[in-house]
Amino acid sequence: MPIHPTSVVDPAAELASDVVVGPLCYIGPGVRLGAGCRLVSQVSLLGNTTIGSHNVIWPHVTIGGDPQDLKFRGEDSLTVIGDHNQIRENVTIHKGTANGGNVTRIGDHNLLMVGAHVAHDCTLGSHVILANCALLAGHVLVEDHVTVSGGSAVHHFVTLGQHAFVGGMTRVVHDVPPFMILEGHDAHIRGVNVIGVERAGFAPKQITHLKEAYRLLFRGETSGSLADRLSILLADFPDDPAIATLVAFMRRKAEGLLGRHRETHRQDARHRRTVR
Repeated sequence: MPIHPTSVVDPAAELASDVVVGPLCYIGPGVRLGAGCRLVSQVSLLGNTTIGSHNVIWPHVTIGGDPQDLKFRGEDSLTVIGDHNQIRENVTIHKGTANGGNVTRIGDHNLLMVGAHVAHDCTLGSHVILANCALLAGHVLVEDHVTVSGGSAVHHFVTLGQHAFVGGMTRVVHDVPPFMILEGHDAHIRGVNVIGVERAGFAPKQITHLKEAYRLLFRGETSGSLADRLSILLADFPDDPAIATLVAFMRRKAEGLLGRHRETHRQDARHRRTVR
């Protein structure tokens, strides 16, 4: 296990035998690092942090630090990261809080680019890209295969649905439907994330269905309530799992508070406020 002599590894930390620790790193007592991980240099791993296998962590990254949350009272919370992630320079990932389930969780095969921030109690799925300086506030859920472009900022308790694409410099304050592109000032649904779903292997027929769903739901080409339009989609495409996923997501969003489904489940209801 090559550990550079300028790095500090607490004796209570647990490192797989082939972990590579470059210069000027700090690994605290509650840290566990899986097989094949590499810390390039000047990485700080703090708190109760578990990192899976074959992750590469680049200079000036801090993982497992205390959340930037005034309600945090030093509780014994966690940061859990999966396998095969690339975490680039100056990324910060904060541990969870008692108010959010005590864990910040990141899945597998993700790319977090320079300066990205993952706040307390966030959950990221797998195959997610956070581009340079993308910022996630607390309690954000990012489903699989989502891309958040550079300089975008995501409001707390927002959900980004699977295969969604957020354009650069976008302010995201409401849940973003799966398979769709959100972009602009103010942000609007601009269309289907065709490139993303094509790369994921969606059939041409499914992409056509999603385009029809976009026209029906987000361009107002059919009158009636949202519930009516969702029912139309299910009736028109009863055997398409992507349409079923989109409909279920939109129903949860509509039932949520302020356009954010996860707001409904937050514990600190007294802190809610309207976002216009």
